[in-house]
Amino acid sequence: MPRSLLAAVVVLAAALLSVPSPAPAADQKLPVPEIERIVRDYLLREPEVVYQAIQELQKRQQAEEASRQKEMIAAKRDDIFHLAGDPSGGNVTGDVTLVEFFDYHCGYCRSMAPSLRALLAQDQKLRFVFKDLPVLGPDSVTAAKVAVAASKLDPSRYQSLHFALMQSKDLSKDAVLAIAAKQGYDRGRLEAEMDSDWVKARIESNLTLANTLGVNGTPSFVIGDTLIPGATDITHLAELIDQQRRQAAN
Repeated sequence: MPRSLLAAVVVLAAALLSVPSPAPAADQKLPVPEIERIVRDYLLREPEVVYQAIQELQKRQQAEEASRQKEMIAAKRDDIFHLAGDPSGGNVTGDVTLVEFFDYHCGYCRSMAPSLRALLAQDQKLRFVFKDLPVLGPDSVTAAKVAVAASKLDPSRYQSLHFALMQSKDLSKDAVLAIAAKQGYDRGRLEAEMDSDWVKARIESNLTLANTLGVNGTPSFVIGDTLIPGATDITHLAELIDQQRRQAAN
């Protein structure tokens, strides 16, 4: 039996058994086989109750996870939004900050990149924080190391480099360094910097932070006290940005 279904049946059985029954006397206890028979007969007679129980269980789990995520975002706010040295784009002194956890190899990240670039061009007050989360293999790590190193060597060119990497099908070391050179970076300096201890530490801290927040895939976004897992419609992100501005105004 699937775990979710088993959990739902347990919840349902507990609910059924919590309802007082006039049949047995106060000092009598139903044997376990009899309890199982009652539950089984009820579920066979009303199978839709199982589906309702699963829905309720999922709703509770989602609410609990959302609450936990809000608590974690509050506890890790500085690491999420204001960690010194994090690459940022858009208006670096903007009134609203949107954070993205991404992987350069992630197809969903790549499909969202043009819309995010357009959003940054349109919204002159939006600050964007880039969190490399290389979880899709060695090339992901290589691209992340080059990008993180580049963000320190020349922050002004980072955003253009980021979107150029999102467009590249080849993320080998030579290809990534060549892309960076086309964006105006010194290839030699970048190659030397990408293997620095601080670069490795920054990527590891991103992975740790993502795990703490419950980020289990890319892209994932954080805005205000809300975590948005997975690719999402850019209109939805724009609405959340407007919502943050309204809350600040009030």
